Amino acid sequence: MNGELLTIEDLHVSFPGKGWRAPRTDVLRGVSLGVRPGETLGLVGASGSGKTTIGRAVLGLVPVRSGTITFAGERIERATRRRRRELSRDVQVVFQDPYTSLNPSRTVGDTLAEPLLAQGRGKADARRRVAGLLDRVRLPSDAAGRLPREFSGGQRQRVAIARALAIGPKLIVCDEPVSALDLTTQQAVLDLLLELQEQTGVAYLFVSHDLAVIRFVSHRVAVIDRGEIVETGGTRQDSAQGAAGAVR
Repeated sequence: MNGELLTIEDLHVSFPGKGWRAPRTDVLRGVSLGVRPGETLGLVGASGSGKTTIGRAVLGLVPVRSGTITFAGERIERATRRRRRELSRDVQVVFQDPYTSLNPSRTVGDTLAEPLLAQGRGKADARRRVAGLLDRVRLPSDAAGRLPREFSGGQRQRVAIARALAIGPKLIVCDEPVSALDLTTQQAVLDLLLELQEQTGVAYLFVSHDLAVIRFVSHRVAVIDRGEIVETGGTRQDSAQGAAGAVR
């Protein structure tokens, strides 16, 4: 797996069983996969297959029982909380629900500026960067002063994407980022993700239950079933193709 930005090898994750002395439930069993710089690896599977758990393990949100997760040459499966905060510069996430993933009491501008200020940028520089991010995801400039509830679902997801891009990450974990949107909005968000990847070179680990969406956005696909990768392969991604056909 040389040359990969993210490498997962023989990953096992289990959760406690329900009830006293209940056995642990194996969620991931020996998962191995990799993501190259600037590419999209689509991870597809049915509900309960373990696909979201892989993304959460990469983000440090679930404990790893065994196996390794290597990012940019560094083992991160047991990274400390402090190191995880540092890694957030390079590894970001876009969650499924574009509303609950945003703080409803904070303006869009404050939400986008927060990671920039945490990285030591000045307020004026952060404001300029926020304006550029809003333009990049095609939101109006006055969006910075508005609250998330004032936007549609698709617009909120654009805000979430802008937040993920704010500090120039190398990898974004996309966890069902369009499944809560209507078909027309799905098309717009998928096209935006592809455009931003072309502009920035960011890599995506794209998690979805929808094989048509996965085929459209991905360079390679891994199929997961009952916690195991059962098939991998390339796709015929055509950047000139519209997303409409993919999400019908």
